[in-house]
Amino acid sequence: MARALRLAERGLGRTSPNPAVGAVVVRDGVIAGEGFHQKTGTAHAEVHAISSAGEKAEGSTIYVTLEPCNHYGRTPPCTKAIVEAGVSRVVVGAMDPNPNIAGGGAGFLRSRGLEVQTGCMEDRCRLLIAPFAKHVTTGLPWVRTKAALSIDGRVATRTGESKWITSARARMLGHTLRAASDAILVGKNTVLLDDPRLTCRIKEKTAWGQAKDPIRFVLDSRLEIGINSRVLGETGRAVVVGSEAGVRLEKKEALEASGAEVWLMPPDRHGRPRMGDVLARMGESGIQSLLVEGGATIHGTFWDQGLVDEAFFFYAPVVIGGTDAPCSIGGHGAGHLDGAPRLKMISHRKIGDNWLVHGVVTDLDRFWRA
Repeated sequence: MARALRLAERGLGRTSPNPAVGAVVVRDGVIAGEGFHQKTGTAHAEVHAISSAGEKAEGSTIYVTLEPCNHYGRTPPCTKAIVEAGVSRVVVGAMDPNPNIAGGGAGFLRSRGLEVQTGCMEDRCRLLIAPFAKHVTTGLPWVRTKAALSIDGRVATRTGESKWITSARARMLGHTLRAASDAILVGKNTVLLDDPRLTCRIKEKTAWGQAKDPIRFVLDSRLEIGINSRVLGETGRAVVVGSEAGVRLEKKEALEASGAEVWLMPPDRHGRPRMGDVLARMGESGIQSLLVEGGATIHGTFWDQGLVDEAFFFYAPVVIGGTDAPCSIGGHGAGHLDGAPRLKMISHRKIGDNWLVHGVVTDLDRFWRA
């Protein structure tokens, strides 16, 4: 199953609106075939694994990170391929979170005499498809936040210098998060100060495809960014999210003429777009995963409103210090420790002389409850 998970990760960012899935066929204790879902509309992981196993699939065990589908979509059901290949046993990581079809694949396979085991490395398999699970059950995208910090938690010096706190290797890993996300969002100040492209720098083409750029979102209540901002000049979709209150029509038209989409959303009491409404509209447009980058203000908004599902903190071994040096998360923050968000499923990864601390905020069980 661990191997199936690593395979599935290769499809992250390419399979939406389908989940990323990996599969491994084992016979007589030896891997006979493996595969993963490579792109929307193409064969699923089980079909690739069975095909690579060939005749060795008969009498085998197939390990799959997600319950095999039992319905016709763009491709035939994977349960049909499993039965026809003569597989004897199926080991499933996570059950399908879609309440309309959950358990259908496992039930069908059992009805055909196959042994089905569920819940193998379940937490990791669930986290892998958390964007799909949240979207299919709530209609909202899964929200990841990413911040690059000094060891004392600063994102820039008191003079505003921030390039580059973390190493090139750490930044490249950050670009894999962009590649795995349907969309990326920053605030207006990030665009005005840094003029980023918000593209994915991983462009090497592999046998299963090329990393894609996420849809680029800029939260800009009054539409203040320039029409020549680099975030608007890249290929692919760029969306500027403004408030219905106090926006000049001519600026909206100028942004749209530059190729950007402009979403005007109902304002909160501060005149800023209500983030809950923004996320709902993203979900309605098919966005399953959102990566939030940028400065303390935008991060503070998401953390204060309880909108963060998963967090990535990249730390560099440098001490910036200073009361005027900006921190990574602004906003109001928690008034009491027992009300502060607490990460679960914590992992630590060393990246040269940098570190990545990763954790989950949202209880994944909520997306699998009946």
